[in-house]
Amino acid sequence: MNPYIQQCVIRRQKVLQRIGQDGIAVLWSASEKQRSGDTCYPYRQDSDFYYLSGFDEPESVLVLDGASGETTLFCREKDPEREIWDGFRYGVLDAKSIFRMDHTLAIQDFPNKIESLLKNHCTLWLLGSDATPQKTDIQKRWFDLRSSVSADIQPLQCADLREIVHAMRMIKDEVELNLLRQAAQISALGHCAAMQKTRVGKWEYQIEGDILSVFYQHNARSVAYNSIVAGGKNACVLHYVHNQSILRDGDLLMIDAGAEYAAYAGDISRTFPVNGRFSPAQKDVYEVVLSVNQKIIEQAKAGITYESLSQSAIELLTQGLIDLKLLSGSLKDLIEQKAYRRFYMHGIGHWLGLDVHDVGPRFVDGKPMVLQEDMCMTVEPGLYIPDDVDIPTELRGMGIRIEDNIIIHKNHVEVYTQEAPKTIADIEQLMS
Repeated sequence: MNPYIQQCVIRRQKVLQRIGQDGIAVLWSASEKQRSGDTCYPYRQDSDFYYLSGFDEPESVLVLDGASGETTLFCREKDPEREIWDGFRYGVLDAKSIFRMDHTLAIQDFPNKIESLLKNHCTLWLLGSDATPQKTDIQKRWFDLRSSVSADIQPLQCADLREIVHAMRMIKDEVELNLLRQAAQISALGHCAAMQKTRVGKWEYQIEGDILSVFYQHNARSVAYNSIVAGGKNACVLHYVHNQSILRDGDLLMIDAGAEYAAYAGDISRTFPVNGRFSPAQKDVYEVVLSVNQKIIEQAKAGITYESLSQSAIELLTQGLIDLKLLSGSLKDLIEQKAYRRFYMHGIGHWLGLDVHDVGPRFVDGKPMVLQEDMCMTVEPGLYIPDDVDIPTELRGMGIRIEDNIIIHKNHVEVYTQEAPKTIADIEQLMS
């Protein structure tokens, strides 16, 4: 059996145990999104749906029945004519055997079959959405479901399946960890290619093309997010994705790019000089950010909180800004005043997995989330110095971010993005 599919079976059993005999869970696949005319964007399955099924086709529904302990997948039937135009479909029979479902039925049977499946259950578990208030969104999903059935079936209550599935997704199994490592390795190769191919006078989008070429060559046909290739002061725009400026001598180039491999995300940021050599001022700022990156990674371990890492990063970066003479005053006062936010305005990292900003809270019941074994996260300190008149000329418009991916183990932290150089000496050597 495919190792990932085997893990999906185990995950479904965990969910069935959690929802109990009175519960039933219904998950919809992601919809296809029209791009223009009769073309669609490349299809990407809903992450929660994929996590529990491994099934990557649209027009499908997954039902987990707590009473019977069984799973039913509704999917498209084989259709030779449509497959000529749109490509392979698993169909009902193959989907059952390949994805280890208890039952598979044609998607057009869903409105009729869901009525009998919903009977004798007290709680309907649905996936809410972060885009809208939970209760409102859960009710909308239920109204959408009721519109597909003819009977007036009303469970006693609706519940948000994210409470169960997202807690599971925060702790990675070994299959997931290996996929994340592979995504990071491909991402690192892309960053190395960018360093080697960057030249004064090239365009940002040309470097982006070099990165994508490496991703594609290593079977990562999708990016985990829109690539940021930001030369000069463009790096001070945190989510700069235009990538249409020319690379100038004396500027830094900040790249935040990650490959998606088998649905799992890599997420690496590196900053390096366009001409291959850091100036003295660039070295000063870079060493501050690099030191924070390394110290936070050293501090990260099972049993400490994400919030403690975040606060430590703020203290270290604020002290760095004092040393660079970009801030003046006492460290305590500057932190209380949040003076650092002029130069550092995002968090120290985020969870990583099927989504690049993966699911999971940073606080639980008002208390900071404690790092646990087999959690994955990024560590990404940065400094973004505006092009303002009160800033020393040699520092203006300089944006530096250094981002690594880590796995929390029982007694140590694994930095699995080390193949992308980040020390000044290693970067300059590779670029030479």
